[in-house]
Amino acid sequence: MSGDSIVNASAIPTVLRQEAQWVCWKEERRDGRLTKIPVTPGTGSFASSTDAETWADFRTALAFVQKGRADGIGFVFTEEDEFVGIDLDKCRDPETGRAEEDARDIIDRLDSFTEVSPSGTGYHVLIKGTLPDGRNRRGSVELYDKARFFTVTGDHVDETPAQVARRQDALVAIHREYLQEDEPDQETGQDATTEDSTDTTATPAVDLDDNELLRKAKNASNGEKFERLWNGNILGYDSQSEADMALCCLLAFWTGGDRTQMDQLFRQSGLLREKWDEVHYADGSTYGEKTVERAISRTSEYYDPGKSGRSVETTEPPAATDTVDTGKENAYLSEKNQLLADRVAALEATLEEKDERIESLETQVERLQAELESRDSETIPGERTETGSNTDVQQKTQADSLLSRTKKLLGRDGE
Repeated sequence: MSGDSIVNASAIPTVLRQEAQWVCWKEERRDGRLTKIPVTPGTGSFASSTDAETWADFRTALAFVQKGRADGIGFVFTEEDEFVGIDLDKCRDPETGRAEEDARDIIDRLDSFTEVSPSGTGYHVLIKGTLPDGRNRRGSVELYDKARFFTVTGDHVDETPAQVARRQDALVAIHREYLQEDEPDQETGQDATTEDSTDTTATPAVDLDDNELLRKAKNASNGEKFERLWNGNILGYDSQSEADMALCCLLAFWTGGDRTQMDQLFRQSGLLREKWDEVHYADGSTYGEKTVERAISRTSEYYDPGKSGRSVETTEPPAATDTVDTGKENAYLSEKNQLLADRVAALEATLEEKDERIESLETQVERLQAELESRDSETIPGERTETGSNTDVQQKTQADSLLSRTKKLLGRDGE
């Protein structure tokens, strides 16, 4: 296999190329499955993701592939570096290039260098950050930051950054949402979302009509947050998808996890968009259906009409929740408002300076026009000398030129 066909070296970020943490790989069939075996650049012997002696610099690894000695190159993550790799598998149509909704969401939120995997059916996202504790693999999503090599193609996804960006906050949110939710029950070892599992927590019967539910939600301890989301305000969220999830978590609490009522209420909110009814998943689920499903799975407590005065408590992620620490949110909003106020003041000052400049230029234009009219009225035809005539013409030409430039500056050319 030609190295040029599997590796686009120029697209690989410099910050990765300058590290001596590269191996090569060969594709072999083991137990009936194709497997990428890491090999040492230069020798072709087996490489280990924990043995630096089997790694090489980027040039050496690339040359080994270009000579046809290996099928591709790979980058090794270590505890000493700050790189994290996100492997999104079986989520891309290799013919159309279309990505599944979950993969698109993760790529957009990480907003860092992203490439198409060697198979063409997945993506690799590379960021700077620290991988949170807990599971690092679930379904088609895998996260690695040490003792692992990542195949690298340089087949850059155009709409993503060309460099590796620091994305710690987004990494934490994605790890929580895609890998940590629906943890297996510690006692039974069963996933809480499987049909075989038994829910020992009774869900209170909630029988509130839409108007009563909205009244209670807006008057609750976190009613300000609910009302902001309800009105379509996504301030404080990295994306509208996170805001959609936040509102659905609150709706799950107040409806007792009633999918139908949650959907009906969300459609009345300011967050509703066409995407809500679009099919984005292989099982035929729409974005809205999947968001409601996830919100319910992440909600551990529900409104209990038998317990008056109970506050709203859900398992909504802290990063997407502004009820966890109202003080922090108020400080953030206060700082945000101050920055906006300073910006407005600066723009007003700039506008005032421009207004003064415009007035000065208008005065100069009026003076020049008056001088020209005065000279025209004082000059008697036939009495001009050749020299005087040329001087007048030059002055008039200069004045007309200044007048023309001034009009253009004021945006009045052609009036």
